[in-house]
Amino acid sequence: MISFLNLLHLKLISMIINHLSFIKFMDANEILDYCLAKKGVTETFPFDNETLVMKVGTKMFLLMGLERQPLGINVKTDPEWSAELREQHPQITGAFHMNKTHWNSVLVDGLKRDLIFKLIDHSYELVFNSLTKKAKEEIVNS
Repeated sequence: MISFLNLLHLKLISMIINHLSFIKFMDANEILDYCLAKKGVTETFPFDNETLVMKVGTKMFLLMGLERQPLGINVKTDPEWSAELREQHPQITGAFHMNKTHWNSVLVDGLKRDLIFKLIDHSYELVFNSLTKKAKEEIVNS
């Protein structure tokens, strides 16, 4: 005989499964499109044929391993925010082969879309603001 608590438990599991079926994880194309919609952004493959590097002007603000599963990106972040992000999200760690004070590796699955977009925007802004005045003007006026 199924108890009331067992029925409640089954109902809760059913609700969770139904909720999860509506979640759509971000894919590489969505991230690429989001980045390319920003002013002055170009896509390059300076390291190999699998690591996409997004640049604003001549400086990188995002790296993405196209063959890597689960999908991950590297973004530049303010050091104080980096520490906070790493404490709050196990999917965010210091970026491998990069300055871990300023760069984070982000596993996209399981993170809210808004946070991923915020990380991309923040990285773009940090790098854009580091460009020369002339380079910034060229991008703004293009």
